[in-house]
Amino acid sequence: MTSTETMAAGVGLDDAALQAKAKDHLWMHFARQSVMEDGSGVPIIVRGEGHRVWDIQGKEYIDGLAGLFTVNAGHGRKRLADAAARQAEQLAYFPIWSYAHPAAIELADRLASYAPGDLNRVFFTTGGGEAVETAFKLAKYYWKLRGKPTKHKVISRSIAYHGTTQGALALTGIPEMKAMFEPLTPGGFRVPNTNFYRAPEHGDDLEAFGQWAADRIAEMIEFEGPDTVAAVFLEPVQNAGGCFPPPPGYFQRVREICDEYDVLLVSDEVICAFGRIGQWFACDEYGYEPDMITCAKAMTSGYSPLGACIVSEKVYEPFKHGEASFPHGYTFGGHPVSTAVAMENLDIFEEEKLNERVRENSPLFRAELETLLDLPIVGDVRGAGYFFGIELVKDKATKETFNDEESERLLRGFLSRALFEAGLYCRADDRGDPVIQLSPPLTIGPTEFAQIREILHDVLTRAWAQL
Repeated sequence: MTSTETMAAGVGLDDAALQAKAKDHLWMHFARQSVMEDGSGVPIIVRGEGHRVWDIQGKEYIDGLAGLFTVNAGHGRKRLADAAARQAEQLAYFPIWSYAHPAAIELADRLASYAPGDLNRVFFTTGGGEAVETAFKLAKYYWKLRGKPTKHKVISRSIAYHGTTQGALALTGIPEMKAMFEPLTPGGFRVPNTNFYRAPEHGDDLEAFGQWAADRIAEMIEFEGPDTVAAVFLEPVQNAGGCFPPPPGYFQRVREICDEYDVLLVSDEVICAFGRIGQWFACDEYGYEPDMITCAKAMTSGYSPLGACIVSEKVYEPFKHGEASFPHGYTFGGHPVSTAVAMENLDIFEEEKLNERVRENSPLFRAELETLLDLPIVGDVRGAGYFFGIELVKDKATKETFNDEESERLLRGFLSRALFEAGLYCRADDRGDPVIQLSPPLTIGPTEFAQIREILHDVLTRAWAQL
């Protein structure tokens, strides 16, 4: 490497000094701070290019998670950095609180053109949790403006993750993420998810299971009272628990239920939008039209923070006339630099046909991963697009899962470190049953699919041997 390349790769940076500063001052997200105290330190990533990243020691890794389901166009896109710089030089910041700027206007128009049906109104945020919070608040306020103030409850699915703010956390269906923050915003209720591998009903009939799971939403609405339920929040493919795609007909039945009971349907596409499933919005892939879409992450491929809540004309209608306003917003929502980066990022998607690339290559990715089903530790491989989960089991015949102590030992004690040391950054997770999650940049192809499969095969074989 040249001296410039060496510095860019992190070689020459003072690892020990950075580790000491991190130990003394950095509070990481969703992480055990004890790794700072026990001397093992934290991996420090210094560079990214395409679908690969490098740590401070110069070691290379496949980014199997697109950062955090985010860097869909890949790392190191100079044109996105240039777009940010151009916008910052012209107008670095101005709010969209009763004012506007060209980048936010153009991006809102573009997102409306991608969204299905009459989802034409775009409320910008700075991230996904804020987009969900916005949809939650808007759903409650909408029904008040419609003269139905008792419609304030919201329904989501078991193990689903919708964010960590107080409102979004009320939607999140992962008890261990919520107990320490209770009491939460009231009104969140849970229904079964679409984990067909562990279907409690119709385990031999995917379509019948989908109808059963959808009907549980109607059952919950009836139980709570239709005059109290404002909205249903669902991811097209549920992330937490390990990539649960919808069974055939599931969302069509959910749409029917929401229409029957006069309940809004929110498609939470913070992960699934912008190519992850091979479409601008995954609701198009599964043939349903929601009342609102929440999105973020890959809108800018992570090059600048941005999220949005995209709203139908029906939901927007009470705000079109008179004195009604939505008293809600964020200082950096619709930030000029972020919206300019998003426009350039979406240009890349169109020019390089990234959505089409995912649709073409997804079967090849799935085929590579399904070879892992030969391993005794792999119970299920599921997902869609470039978004897959691999469920790990103790016994394939009975689908017996690991207890909490075993999961701790398997995931955090071995797999997370072993996968990273083998050159693959991904997620070994136990929100639900133990899974490995993959969500790489959309730039990868068959060569990388095979490399990912080889690493997983080796590490999972060693994991089984040490159980």
